Amino acid sequence: MLDPSSSEEESDEGLEGERRDVPGAAGGGGSPRAPAPAREGRRDAPRPGSPSPSVLSEGRDEPERRRDEEQERRVRLQLYVFVVRCIAYPFNAKQPTDMARRQQKLNKQQLQLLKERFQAFLNGETQIVADEAFCNAVRSYYEVFLKSDRVARMVQSGGCSANDFREVFKKNIEKRVRSLPEIDGLSKETVLSSWIAKYDAIYRGEEDLCKQPNRMTLSAVSELILSKEQLYEMFQQILGVKKLEHQLLYNACQLDNADEQAAQIRRELDGRLQVAEKMAKERRFPKFIAKEMETMYIEELRSSVNLLMANLESLPVSKGGPEFKLQKLKRSQNSAFLDLGDENEIQLSKSDVVLSFTLEIVIMEVQGLKSVAPNRIVYCTMEVEGGEKLQTDQAEASRPQWGTQGDFTTTHPRPVVKVKLFTESTGVLALEDKELGRVILYPTSNSSKSAELHRMIVPKNSQDSDLKIKLAVRMDKPPHMKHSGYLYALGQKVWKRWKKRYFVLVQVSQYTFAMCSYREKKSEPQELMQLEGYTVDYTDPHPGLQGGHMFFNAVKEGDTVIFASDDEQDRVLWVQAMYRATGQSYKPIPVLQTQKLNPKGGALHADAQLYADRFQKQGMDEFISANPCKLDHAFLFRLLQRQTLDHRLNDSYSCLGWFSPGQVFVLDEYCARYGVRGCHRHLCYLTELMEHSENGAVIDPTLLHYSFAFCASHVHGNRPDGIGTVSVEEKERFEEIKERLSSLLENQISHFRYCFPFGRPEGALKATLSLLERVLMKDIATPVPAEEVKKVVRKCLEKAALINYTRLTEYAKIEGPAEKETETMNQATPARKLEEVLHLAELCIEVLQQNEEHHAEAFAWWPDLLAEHAEKFWSLFTVDMDTALEAQPQDSWDSFPLFQLLNNFLRNDTLLCNGKFHKHLQEIFVPLVVRYVDLMESSIAQSIHRGFEQETWQPVNNGSATSEDLFWKLDALQMFVCDLHWPEQEFAHHLEQRLKLMASDMIEACVKRTRTTFELKLQKASKTTDLRLPASVCTMFNVLVDARKQSTKLCALDGGQEFGSQWQQYHSKIDDLIDNTVKDIISLLVSKFVSVLEGVLSKLSRYDEGTFFSSILSFTVKAAAKYVDVPKPGMDLADTYIMFVRQNQDILREKVNEEMYIEKLFDQWYSNSMKVICVWLADRLDIQLHIYQLKTLIKIVKKTYRDFRLQGVLEGTLNSKTYDTLHRRLTVEEATASVSEGGGLQGITMKDSDEEEEG
Repeated sequence: MLDPSSSEEESDEGLEGERRDVPGAAGGGGSPRAPAPAREGRRDAPRPGSPSPSVLSEGRDEPERRRDEEQERRVRLQLYVFVVRCIAYPFNAKQPTDMARRQQKLNKQQLQLLKERFQAFLNGETQIVADEAFCNAVRSYYEVFLKSDRVARMVQSGGCSANDFREVFKKNIEKRVRSLPEIDGLSKETVLSSWIAKYDAIYRGEEDLCKQPNRMTLSAVSELILSKEQLYEMFQQILGVKKLEHQLLYNACQLDNADEQAAQIRRELDGRLQVAEKMAKERRFPKFIAKEMETMYIEELRSSVNLLMANLESLPVSKGGPEFKLQKLKRSQNSAFLDLGDENEIQLSKSDVVLSFTLEIVIMEVQGLKSVAPNRIVYCTMEVEGGEKLQTDQAEASRPQWGTQGDFTTTHPRPVVKVKLFTESTGVLALEDKELGRVILYPTSNSSKSAELHRMIVPKNSQDSDLKIKLAVRMDKPPHMKHSGYLYALGQKVWKRWKKRYFVLVQVSQYTFAMCSYREKKSEPQELMQLEGYTVDYTDPHPGLQGGHMFFNAVKEGDTVIFASDDEQDRVLWVQAMYRATGQSYKPIPVLQTQKLNPKGGALHADAQLYADRFQKQGMDEFISANPCKLDHAFLFRLLQRQTLDHRLNDSYSCLGWFSPGQVFVLDEYCARYGVRGCHRHLCYLTELMEHSENGAVIDPTLLHYSFAFCASHVHGNRPDGIGTVSVEEKERFEEIKERLSSLLENQISHFRYCFPFGRPEGALKATLSLLERVLMKDIATPVPAEEVKKVVRKCLEKAALINYTRLTEYAKIEGPAEKETETMNQATPARKLEEVLHLAELCIEVLQQNEEHHAEAFAWWPDLLAEHAEKFWSLFTVDMDTALEAQPQDSWDSFPLFQLLNNFLRNDTLLCNGKFHKHLQEIFVPLVVRYVDLMESSIAQSIHRGFEQETWQPVNNGSATSEDLFWKLDALQMFVCDLHWPEQEFAHHLEQRLKLMASDMIEACVKRTRTTFELKLQKASKTTDLRLPASVCTMFNVLVDARKQSTKLCALDGGQEFGSQWQQYHSKIDDLIDNTVKDIISLLVSKFVSVLEGVLSKLSRYDEGTFFSSILSFTVKAAAKYVDVPKPGMDLADTYIMFVRQNQDILREKVNEEMYIEKLFDQWYSNSMKVICVWLADRLDIQLHIYQLKTLIKIVKKTYRDFRLQGVLEGTLNSKTYDTLHRRLTVEEATASVSEGGGLQGITMKDSDEEEEG
């Protein structure tokens, strides 16, 4: 297909060169005849503009082949004459304006670009802000839809548009959003609109929507109302007519002269009337199904000519038919998927040319490994610098072989790959494995893809002096990377120093290319140069530049860039790539090649000139003067419609077989003007559509339905176009097409997943089923019995089950060729077999879910057939599943995920739940579940015993290592059984009750062991103010707290079940045991804290009035206070105790997890402390407190009160009767001391004061 923006001289020269050897036509005046009838029904006519030999001419001698080519060219030129007359002066048809607008089709490159954009979004490389739900929806869309091979095939067939992709995403998210909970103030319609807007942003990528191309190909505007010039250009492409030939025909036919065109039509209509009269006179009629139709046929011919005459008469004489004007293109409505380019230079930034590469690193083996014992384990790691690190499987040092492949993605054109060899360290204290060697590689997209040996860098003093590793690094080239390699370069604006660099030629859009140089480990280019406006050519060597042997340059006004490569082949590849990118008309040719092509000079275009002279001499008179009435317009129209459909299916729109408005107009006008029967037109159309459909093109079944209904109505005499005659040929062709169409439809229904992937085109499967029902009808009046249609659909769905499963197994690589299948399955390990079956089950579920989501609506008339299809599908899977399960060793539990996967799907499907396959699945897994629970119970009991014997009581999450392990195992076991969702209620209840009893017994053992250890630990703790609760004590406390929480979850049984009352008693017993144990531990802790306070009070007892020690201390302090500052022992004692209280409070707050138990502990601690002090004072009611005793007690009481208030102890507990008694006693003692000592308290008082010194 020629681009209208391409150089006319270049295209004409190429076509003349191709045809310069074609001999002239024999006989100048004769009109061209149609080829032999045997060719009429075959698709061996050449494609438009293709000079290649036809199928019938293969193997013939050269002159005959050229005669065939010349005959085909003459037929197309004659046909083009009739077409341009229809376009120049239409008087029957108009371009329809009510046709459905077709969407731009996606090609493979655009699909790849779309995948990259969505992958970039999922990798967080875009600026689009999205929540987790949207990201999950996009990830599902990317994995299931974009990466599907069915979508790739549909794109390749030209049946996919951007709208199809958008609608699939919209349908997917609608189901997701409907399942989300309601949010106040945010409607689900708003969420859907937001998600669609984000999808559109991802789809567009970083393209600037303001940048629009100035040039648009004809196919890009074919959906609009076209002007005459655009229609001429379109049919030049369709029929392979040169621009020069069109110009000659245009002038010779006087297409711009309305009067001449009207006269030509009058001559044609008069000729058709004469043909009809001659046919009636000679009685030479086509063969009809009834004799009386012969007379009717003549009347139809006359009537059609009279209608044409009336249409011609209705046209104004001064104007030659309606003018067709090109509608102004709105960029927002006709924006292409890719930017088609702009003639104004667009400045690129470095981020515009960031590439994405896929690296495959395959590690084969290591050679020369001597420093490690043969039985030691070795493995390799591989990474692309700046990315993730992957590891191979483990292997013995005696056979260090892997064959492991690691897949990486990077944006660095020159990445750095690191591969390291390790051996497992056997030392108990070793934290990391020992590195034996490493190798660093610098691959490019041009590097060798085969495995090679590389010498490894080994540590000092290593015995492996000749250590080598065999590996392969394959770096794929992205589609928009056109060429790459090392070049020397020197420019005026970029690359100002002559040196060797790594260059990449990047295509940014259809018309924008950039030459970029990259450094290692950099994703953005160091420098870049846009190639727009440059001309590339070969040059001679530059003597002053050192480095490079083969030179070429890129020249632009004001700039010249010199390049050099190391060899001639590399230079040729670079120049060819840059020539394609610059779009220049001059094609650079190496000097040696130019000499070979034109050794004598001046004779290069002699043959082309000779052909042009002969062409001019021959002229176009024979085509212009040909009498249309003497030609076979049925054959010519068939050729025209075939070539038009081929062109339409290859343009930029996803047409599904529908013609564009301009094409419909020309075909309608041709049929009316030259008398092509409607039935013939639709029979030919059906034939072409079915052939394209059989060859993989996506055809709209509605289009097939319309043409078939027209032909059926015509054959059965209903006159859809007013024509009542039916020829024998029409009826025979209709019956043949009907049988062929029935087979095609049944095949499409059997392959519905692949002919209509993801329900696209929309409604196509439903329309196909409706068309099948129409085809099965015996005539147009009698409907086909519903049971007969159902029987055909059932047969198709049975085939579909086998087809879908066969393709799935091929995709999953389970079933290979028949002779290798048994051998492969026998050699595979049980784990491998199970892995394959699990993967296959996931694919099977995915297939049935997609069937339900995308195809169930089409089969809504027969839901039972879809269920039968699913059961048939699962019956095929049963064979592979049973084979894999039988191969599993005893007491292997790896198959449970398979049950969970299948059961979760089947139990939620009303048609498949407790069906044949579901019951078979339960029968297989009941013994496995019972055995698994038995072994787990024994294992958990042993782990409790061993764990507490070795417990270090270091805090781990909410408890200790042993408790966490116990609760995790119990929870995991219960969750595992719960996640099984066993469909049989009785067995499910038995499992649940057994696991709850097990959990109660295990938790009881844990609590008792912890209580015993706690008491021993607390007895060993200090009784002085130096006491700080060890972390292990807090950990034990946390274990009990966590046990209380876990018992609620692990031991509680759902109410309303059998034996519910007995179970509640058992469960409450566990709860009581835990609660009593926690109370006892709190009491033990409080007793320990109070014993410290009693020790402090015993020290104060030494200052009791009347004791010998008290008088000595008082005298010493008073005497010494006259000369130096004497420490106050009472204050030190108080501060020490207060510090003890505060730090232990902080320890408890920090390390104990349950707030409620801390509050209970603090309440008891405070209350008991106040009681102890109160009792101590009560023993001294008859004596006055020593000044230091008083000061110490005041400070202890006040600080204790305040500290416990800050810790959340309630006012009722703080201001108890005991505290009131203490307060009154100390207040009285304070008053007494102030009178007798004369200020000896030094500001310490029981009165509340914000200015009191904080100690």
